[in-house]
Amino acid sequence: MSEHKVREHLEQAERKQKKSKPRNPERPQREAKGEMKGETKSLKGKHVAILATDGFEQSELTDTRDALDRAGATTTVIAPHAGAIKGWQMKDWGDEVDVDLTLDKAHADDYDALLLPGGVLNPDKLRTDTSAVTFVRSFFEAEKPVAAICHGPMMLIEADVLHGRRVTSWPSLRTDIRNAGAQWSDEEVVVDRGLVTSRKPADIPAFNRKMIQEFAESAVSTRTDRSTIE
Repeated sequence: MSEHKVREHLEQAERKQKKSKPRNPERPQREAKGEMKGETKSLKGKHVAILATDGFEQSELTDTRDALDRAGATTTVIAPHAGAIKGWQMKDWGDEVDVDLTLDKAHADDYDALLLPGGVLNPDKLRTDTSAVTFVRSFFEAEKPVAAICHGPMMLIEADVLHGRRVTSWPSLRTDIRNAGAQWSDEEVVVDRGLVTSRKPADIPAFNRKMIQEFAESAVSTRTDRSTIE
């Protein structure tokens, strides 16, 4: 895909975002209001990459993406393969989510921030993909904000970007995170230098608030216009 095609995709995603209805209209009204109360920052003009594959924890992609959309961001679901990726919902397979862009066509320069949903199978597959690991590492090298929840930090371990940071995750990753040079903390959400982490689906409301805050407070635009680069 040419750079022109990538930019065209992002523009189409923005137009689609403006016209689309909320993705989860049946969510309890009380929960939606509670989340919106903390989602006061605007992400208008921000492009957020969501890296995932089959086996992502359903709510950790769909609910967080909905929060980003409501805040005005343009979100792009990126996966190693085209078509759709299948979620995992607690103890069984969940719904499919359309893939917007395949990983081999994705460039970190085109995005302002990165979201890494959890689910055991999802990051376990992604961490064996060198392109996925490089994609994640690129956000840290460019000092762009990243949000990872539950087992999502497995990708941060593989990308070797946790040294000296304070993070949280699903408890089973505690030792691996410490071995990667980070300080693990059992909190619903931890923020450290643009990295937002949470432990589990129950932490999503707090995770969304901090994620949106960090994404909003990054530079107005951290994307690179690669059309000017020879």
